[in-house]
Amino acid sequence: MTEAPLSIVLAAGGTGGHLFPAAAVGAELTARGHAVSIVTDERGAHFARIFGALPVKVVAAGRLTDGGLSAKLFGAGRLMRGYVQAQKHLESIKPSAVVGFGGYATWPVLAAAATLKIPTAAHEQNAVLGRVNRWLSPVVDALALSYERTRFLTGGRAKKAIVTGNPVRPEVAALAAMPYPAVSEDGIFRILVVGGSLGARILSEVVPTALSMLPPAQRRRLQVTQQCRAEDLARVDALYREAGIAAETAEFLDDMPERLSWAHLVIARAGASTLAEVAAAGRPAILVPLPIATDDHQTENAQSFAQAGAGWLVPQPEFTAADLAKRVQKLINRPEGLVEAAAAAKTLGRPEATRLLSDLIERMARLKGTGRDLFAEPALPCATPDDKTMQRRAA
Repeated sequence: MTEAPLSIVLAAGGTGGHLFPAAAVGAELTARGHAVSIVTDERGAHFARIFGALPVKVVAAGRLTDGGLSAKLFGAGRLMRGYVQAQKHLESIKPSAVVGFGGYATWPVLAAAATLKIPTAAHEQNAVLGRVNRWLSPVVDALALSYERTRFLTGGRAKKAIVTGNPVRPEVAALAAMPYPAVSEDGIFRILVVGGSLGARILSEVVPTALSMLPPAQRRRLQVTQQCRAEDLARVDALYREAGIAAETAEFLDDMPERLSWAHLVIARAGASTLAEVAAAGRPAILVPLPIATDDHQTENAQSFAQAGAGWLVPQPEFTAADLAKRVQKLINRPEGLVEAAAAAKTLGRPEATRLLSDLIERMARLKGTGRDLFAEPALPCATPDDKTMQRRAA
């Protein structure tokens, strides 16, 4: 007998690092015949197109870490308003499960779901358990992790944790089967520059200048695609044009899977979704973590990548045009280093993450939350930071 379809709500805050994994899981669960809807904040609504035809509900959200007391009180007020909105929404659609993907918009939705006794899970994309997920950990039924070693995973949180990986879009997961593009001695060398869904000013300032410093013969070989903030597009275009470098710039890359498929080198921030896609594709990367990221989580993400030999971590204060020019020139002259890093990156990829997390969500919904089978495969539960070895969860 075929099991009945489920109604599942996915909640995510308004940046690509939270939204893209939710979109990947939404597409997978929809393909399995379930009714999926999205809840996000006003920022996330600007990226609603990534969810395709899935219905999107916007609730209020606010930060509690910025500004003085008045700003924090304002943020708390918006979160409570979002909680009321989320509770009314969930009562009206009666979902089988609610899953949060991080960001402040997640708190009102999962808190309301817990109040209504709806099965809940929180997914963490980074190597550091985010603040919202830390706040929610006592009330959710499961914590799905992207990294086997996740900071702040202590005590009762570890008992709810399972490693699924960070979901990526099917088009990105398919890149795992593609070989790294060959680098010939005088052929085109393709560089992909991405700064996350909101862009990165430092990449727009440093990368064009650095590539302009390369010898003319190498500049002629370059083919650059760079994501920029809207206010940086004209300036970056002009720099590449003056240097005689073939380049394309855009505020948002709708065809990221295709860009990754032919890239020889990625230069990027170290956001979780960016690294998940780069690893799934098996592409080497120069990573410049955002220094003001909460709990410095981008540095920890990048360290995992660099320690595996999949790329190079460059702290932002050290990310200069002169240094980057030297690095790129060395990599072009010694492409075997890129091939080695690409192979290492592919070992970090988890193209099965979308399937594994979707399996967990289905089980959680059908078991009405916790149960002895909730943490059966798909994956090993995550060890706590003090554990020496990974162990399976006892039945």
